[in-house]
Amino acid sequence: MILAHLNQLAFHPAALGFFQDQQTSVGFSPVDLWNNMGWLARGVVLVLFIMSIWSLAVIIDRYLYFAAARKQSREFAPRVAGALKEGKLDEAVKVADRNKKSHLAEVVTAGLQEFRNYGGGGTVTAEQIESSKRALERAEAIVHAKLKRGLGGLATIGSTAPFVGLFGTVAGILKAFQEIATQKTPGIGAVAGGISEALVTTAFGLLVAIPAVMTFNYFTNKVEAFDVEMDNSSSELIDYFIKQSGRR
Repeated sequence: MILAHLNQLAFHPAALGFFQDQQTSVGFSPVDLWNNMGWLARGVVLVLFIMSIWSLAVIIDRYLYFAAARKQSREFAPRVAGALKEGKLDEAVKVADRNKKSHLAEVVTAGLQEFRNYGGGGTVTAEQIESSKRALERAEAIVHAKLKRGLGGLATIGSTAPFVGLFGTVAGILKAFQEIATQKTPGIGAVAGGISEALVTTAFGLLVAIPAVMTFNYFTNKVEAFDVEMDNSSSELIDYFIKQSGRR
């Protein structure tokens, strides 16, 4: 029986090719996949890796910044409101200085300092209120730019990472066809390296893009909420200045 099988294999080259394909099978561990990649696919993976590190750094930075802004703003709002009710502008400014990471504190401080420093008389004029209003608007624009810092890069990574991965996919498919032409064997082993290379780059591109898009949308909603809070605080502060002008 054994001799009969050996004779059968000797006269069937396709069967020998099948065993050769299995011997040249491609491993699917990260090290094996990296070793089987061409230089072009490795370059794509390195680019995606850099993009992932960049997006992760932006995500961590924005999360910590927004968390600090939210925490300090919750502490700042009631304290500055109490100081303004008692007419203590200097105390309100000091409270704002102690909460420098608060987006509300940055805006309110600009308005209070302009209101306090404008002119020298005891009467609150319309020009003084208008000047304070412009200072609040400038501060809002500056804080808005600070809040959006890094989000543009996050959006770029989220939109371009799939296409970078797709470029690696095309490179892997070209490699598979090249291996078929070189080895002249139709077995799966001839194209396994190229196909695995194509799938890995595609998956890596999606893995980088999906978290970037999700966190970009999340942080954009946060910025919009902060903008609303700054607008409300500016409006309330202007109302306070107008009431002060009516009392004097």
